[in-house]
Amino acid sequence: MSFSSLGLSPEINQAVADQGYSTPTPIQEQAIPAILQGRDIMAAAQTGTGKTAGFTLPMLELLSNKPKVQANQVRALILTPTRELADQVWQSVELYSKHLTLSCQVVYGGVKINPQMMKLRKGADVLVATPGRLLDLYQQNAVKFDQLDIFVLDEADRMLDMGFIHDIKRLIKLLPQRRQNLLFSATFSDDIRALAKGLIQDPVEISVAPANSTAKSVTQWVYPVDKSRRTALLKHLLTSHGWQQVLVFTRTKHGANRLVRDLEKAKINAAAIHGNKSQSARMKALAGFKSGELRVLVATDIVARGLDIQELPHVVNFDLPNVYEDYVHRIGRTGRAGATGEAVSFVSEDVTGDLFGIERLIQQVIPRVVEPGFEPQNPMPESKLDTRPSKPKKPKKPKKPKTSATEQTAQNKPANKPKNGQKLQSGNDKQGAPKRRRRRPANGQSKPATQNKHKTNSQQS
Repeated sequence: MSFSSLGLSPEINQAVADQGYSTPTPIQEQAIPAILQGRDIMAAAQTGTGKTAGFTLPMLELLSNKPKVQANQVRALILTPTRELADQVWQSVELYSKHLTLSCQVVYGGVKINPQMMKLRKGADVLVATPGRLLDLYQQNAVKFDQLDIFVLDEADRMLDMGFIHDIKRLIKLLPQRRQNLLFSATFSDDIRALAKGLIQDPVEISVAPANSTAKSVTQWVYPVDKSRRTALLKHLLTSHGWQQVLVFTRTKHGANRLVRDLEKAKINAAAIHGNKSQSARMKALAGFKSGELRVLVATDIVARGLDIQELPHVVNFDLPNVYEDYVHRIGRTGRAGATGEAVSFVSEDVTGDLFGIERLIQQVIPRVVEPGFEPQNPMPESKLDTRPSKPKKPKKPKKPKTSATEQTAQNKPANKPKNGQKLQSGNDKQGAPKRRRRRPANGQSKPATQNKHKTNSQQS
């Protein structure tokens, strides 16, 4: 089957051909005809399966026959969990719509909001957004949904993991009831199905790969190595194997920064990309990595699903991920669009439990290779595949708004802090309270001194 047989316009088929694609992937082959028919979609698709084009191409086809979008209005909304994924989807929409007269905009946090508001004044046929920034723009009347026809929820499972469930529900209430809904997720968990009940009407369910399966185009193996020698092993592999473009994943931001410093000391061009970096710094690092200026890009899991690098040959798990499902998304950065790739993991004896958990998740034992000169002092126990199904993880709870240091101090500080050796007074006897003025009698005479005193024994009798 070819793209030309899916019912897409010549302009869109030409844009697809310009990218070097001629045969649709399984997710594209099933999703495109259903979306063109106006059906709601609920699709389970792993990273690297071509799902972005699976909803972008038919969406552009449907929008090309619609009237012009009005000021501040949106015809199609694509919601993504991260800035990197939003930018990646926006670039795909731009590529596939280059022979059409449709407009596309992308908005996300971490950058100034005013330029985004200016771009939305003329409206957008397609808007790619992250939840938080989209709500900010709506509250400032910079975006409206009266003309919305198509709503796409991309990486729905990641949305729930990151605690966006309340933002998603708020946004859904703002959208018109009559619309086409497209939900894409790596898995169909109970939480995803519960979300779909209030979102999708009579959906077409599509699943092209088993849950948490890894691509056959990616070769995986494990390097047993002591924790203290991982950096030395990475430098050795870069030099001895001649790796020129390597994406390295760490667990923490500080670990990513430290690894970059160590690589730069060895004259290896590297940069870090994580949540503490500004959006401009993240985009600059990613552009330098794609162009070949940077040899190594060190990233955390916050951007694992938003990196789309053509023909990326190597992915290294410097640290194994905290969430085992993230392993699938990490190594899915390589071996994309028909290319092959290699995924390497550094594992020391103290984290073999995480390795066993990942192997249980993907239902395969990852081969081990011992690099000469880097044999671990503490041998790792052999893997025994646990064939029991993994328990689904619970999504993170939405984060509470942060309290400023001043407010927190005021909440925890007592109204009057007693001095050493003193008791805290209460009522009108608090230290520093104003003294009461004694009221005078109506005749202007002072009260007798004994009036407020207790009665004497003779008076009581």
